[in-house]
Amino acid sequence: MKIPIQINENSAEPLYHQIENQLRSLIITGQLGEGTHLPSIREFAGSLNCSVITVRRVYQDLENEGLLRTKQGTGTFVAQVEAGDRENYRLKAAREAMLTAVQSAKAVGCTEEEMESLFWEALKAVYSK
Repeated sequence: MKIPIQINENSAEPLYHQIENQLRSLIITGQLGEGTHLPSIREFAGSLNCSVITVRRVYQDLENEGLLRTKQGTGTFVAQVEAGDRENYRLKAAREAMLTAVQSAKAVGCTEEEMESLFWEALKAVYSK
């Protein structure tokens, strides 16, 4: 199975984090449904041109969150995610992304007023399409 993960090698975000966030998003939004059989660690690492250790870490982290389950000898599968949990994951991901953006803006000297203005610009740009 081909999983649509896009890696940005120029990003400051660690590779495992990019993969983990995108895979989590695919699960939370239902694009990868419950019971979906994921590629083996080696196969997935090969398709992403990354280390087996990186993919193993992603799978372990998402299994610890309850989004994946591994059956010895059969592979890794998308776990059942209840609607309430799905909503919590969705909001948590959005909150973390916003927090990262605010921290980055603060680090380059943006004021709260500038951030608020930038937020509303971004919101309009995305939702006014």
